[in-house]
Parts: sequence; structure tokens; C-alpha cells
Amino acid sequence: MLKKTYHTHKETIHNSIWRALQIFGQNGIVFLIFIISAKLLIPYDFGIYNYAIAIVFFLIIFGDFGISTATSKYVAEYNAMDKEKLKSVLFNSGIVILGLTVIITILTLIIGPWYLKEKYIYVLLVLPLIFLVPMTSLYDGVYRGLKRFKSLAIISMCVGAISLSFVYVLIKTYGLIGALISQDLFFIILLIALGLGYREFHFKWNKEVMKEIGSYSFVIGLATLGYFLYSQISTILLGHYGYITEISYYSLLNKLFSFLIIPFSILGQVLAPDNTRIYALGKIDELKQKFKKYLISSLIIGLIISFLLYLVIPLIVNIFFKQYSSTILLGFLQIQIFIFFILISTATVNNGIITPTNYTKWITLSTIIFGIINLPLSILLNYYFSYKGIILSSLISYILNVISMYIIYYKTTFKGTKNEKNNF
Repeated sequence: MLKKTYHTHKETIHNSIWRALQIFGQNGIVFLIFIISAKLLIPYDFGIYNYAIAIVFFLIIFGDFGISTATSKYVAEYNAMDKEKLKSVLFNSGIVILGLTVIITILTLIIGPWYLKEKYIYVLLVLPLIFLVPMTSLYDGVYRGLKRFKSLAIISMCVGAISLSFVYVLIKTYGLIGALISQDLFFIILLIALGLGYREFHFKWNKEVMKEIGSYSFVIGLATLGYFLYSQISTILLGHYGYITEISYYSLLNKLFSFLIIPFSILGQVLAPDNTRIYALGKIDELKQKFKKYLISSLIIGLIISFLLYLVIPLIVNIFFKQYSSTILLGFLQIQIFIFFILISTATVNNGIITPTNYTKWITLSTIIFGIINLPLSILLNYYFSYKGIILSSLISYILNVISMYIIYYKTTFKGTKNEKNNF
């Protein structure tokens, strides 16, 4: 049975493995830079590091605006139906990214010194990422669209291994400056390697390709912007109000929680195909039972893990990151542990049921709405509760987003199903 299943899904299994290795190779080195920086830098410098990175990745949203994500879809489509358009994708998408990043860079150079003041120099050091990150993502989309997962994984793993040779040395020797430069060097090497691995394109202007990719990417860009305002704007707001040291505590916890949520997201992705089939067959009652089962199970498991982490994290920090062991960390932990509980309790349901049953629009729309709400709410709560108010605003936005999204999804998807009186 297992052998038959393997042969049936051999390509998918192999591609999934290579994709996992690729993500480890690329994201692993970025995570490693983060951990080394947290270990070697003092909290204030580590706060500056995270603030500069947050500013740049906010700018990257406008420099990319969904183009790299849209590319994967159209590469796969053109590869099957129009080889000439396929050869035009990289150049035309790259031109759009280049144009956007030039505009964003010029605006940053003009506004940056006024807004960022003494922190401007640190953002300037990682400003090349505004172009490098979208371009590596663009190549990533091309490779994925062509199903060249193995090549993508090998390139990412090799670049990651090469980067290990200079990351620690740069951070150890040059501190904050070395940590920021490490990001630039990693993405430069990655972009060169990806470029050498794919050269099947021509320098030809194609308005149709640009229009198709551009219109689709605009929607993705709006969703990405909404998600940033909803989940990652806190770092920029903390920096804006001068809570630089506090950023280091917030980022350390946030990165740890993000890592721990990954297995639950993967579990949802594994369960997704079966739930898509159930939905397609019209077995809504069965899907409703799975929805309730996943949600209740996730809430219980999330509660247990959150409680244990609340007890264990201060001990872990005291052992490995002694410079962050303080009442400030506990203050952040008391709020962020609830955010973690919400995310870990919904990751499986979102990825396993809502997304695969074609209701991604609810996640996107809800995220944009509450992302916009989160910004003024953060400013208001900061006035009353200082830096804790900014994180508290995120918690409120998360709660309202999940409640509204799940109510809409439940009412829309399961309306008219059996045993409606027993719905919670």
C-alpha cells in the first residue's frame, strides 16, 4: 500500500522534500544570522538590527508588490502553453521590480535622514535588500513554476554553507555593522547563484506578460501589505517611539514563536488535500465536523504548549541569552504568549481547511481590514500603556480578526447543514 502510494505521488513527494531543503537552506541562514546577532550583540544594538531589517522589509513590499509570487503561477502556465512568453517573464518582471526599487530607494534617500535620523545609516547598510530580496524571490518563483525544486534546493543549501564561513566572523568582528552586511552578502551570493542556474530567457519587452503578471500581483501586494500591518508593524512602531532596546526583547520572542508554529502550519498543509476532496464532493457535514475537531484539538494543544512555554522561556533565555533576562522580557512574554496561543491554535485550521476550500479571500480581506485597524489602535494604546500598548494592539487585532473570520467562514460554508442547532 505504501509502495503504491509512493509511486503514485513520487514527484510530489520528491518536490516537497527538495522544497523543504531549499527553505532550510535559505531561511536557515537568515535565522542563523538572527540567533548569532542576538547572542553577540548587546540588546540595544540587536534592537537597531531588527528595526533596520523591519524598515527595509516594509519597503520591500512596495518594491515587489506581489510580482515574485505571481511569477510562479504564470511561469507554470506559460511553460505549458506558450514558451515564448515564458522566456519573457524574467526580464519583464525584473524590469518592473527594478523600476519600483529605484523609486523606493530614491524616496528613502530623500525622506530617510529626516525620519530615521541617527538610525538612517543602519537602514542604508541594508538598503540593497530592497532589490536583492525581490529578485531572489522572482528567481524562486521561476524555479518553482518550472518544478526545478532540486536545483533550487541545491543552490540554496550551497549558498547557505558558503555564508556560514563569513557570518559569524563578520558579526563577531564588526558587531551590528557586520550583522547587517551579512544579510547583503548572503542575498548577493544567492542572486548570482540563481542567475547562473537559469539563463533561458531573452531581453524582450512584452506588454502582455507585464499586464498579466502586474494585475495579478497587485492583489497579492495588497494582501502582503495588509499582513505586514497586521503582524509585523509593531517593530517599526516601537522604533518610531524610541523603544529600541525593547525591540530586541520583542523580536527574540517573536522569532521563537514563529519557529514553533511552523509544524502546525505544515500539518495543516498535509491535511489540506483530503479536505479539498471532501469539499469538492460536497460532503459539507463531514467538513464541518473536521473543522470543529481541528479547532477544539488545536485550542487544547495550544493552551498546553503556551502554558509550558510561559514557564520555560525565562529559563531558556537565562541560560542562552542572559543579557535579555529581565522584567522587560516578562512584560512582553505576558502579552505575546496570548498572540502565540491564537496563532498556534489557528494554524492547522487555516492551512488545513479554510485555504484549501477556496476561502483564502476571507483570510486576505480580514487581514487587510484588521491590519489597517491595528495601526491607529497601536498609536492610541501606546499613549496609555507605553510600548506594551503597541503589542497589546496586535493581540486585540489578532483576536478580532480570528473571531470575525471564523464566524463568516462557518456561517457561509456550513449554512443549512444538518444539526445546525448544535453549532457553537
